[in-house]
Amino acid sequence: MLPPDLQRIAHIREYCANIQDDLIRFGSTFELFQADLAFQRSVSFCVLQIGELCNSLSEEYRNSTSGEVQWNAIRGLRNIVVHAYGSIKLDVLWDTIITDIPELRQFCDEQLSKTDL
Repeated sequence: MLPPDLQRIAHIREYCANIQDDLIRFGSTFELFQADLAFQRSVSFCVLQIGELCNSLSEEYRNSTSGEVQWNAIRGLRNIVVHAYGSIKLDVLWDTIITDIPELRQFCDEQLSKTDL
C-alpha cells in the first residue's frame, strides 16, 4: 500500500470510529437517530468525509481491494449526502452506519495492522 493510501485508510478508520462514538453518545436506535438532527448531521459529516477519502484512494488500491469493500457504493452515498441532503433516506443511512461502517472499520483495522501506522 502506498503511503498516501495508508494515511487515507487511517483517516477513514477515524471517521468510522467517530460514527461508532456517536452511537454511544446519542443512542443506538433508529428512533433516536430519526428524532435527532444533530445526530444525523454528525453521522452525515463522517459519511461525507469517508466518501471524500475514498475518492482520494489510488485507483490501484481501490481495484485491488474491490472484493472486500464496495468503494463505488461509499462514494455514491457521499454524493447523496452532499447533493440531496434534504432527501436522504434516513433508514438507508441508518443501515449503513449499523451494518457497513463496522465492517469498513474492521477492514481498515486489518489494513493498518499490516503496517507500522
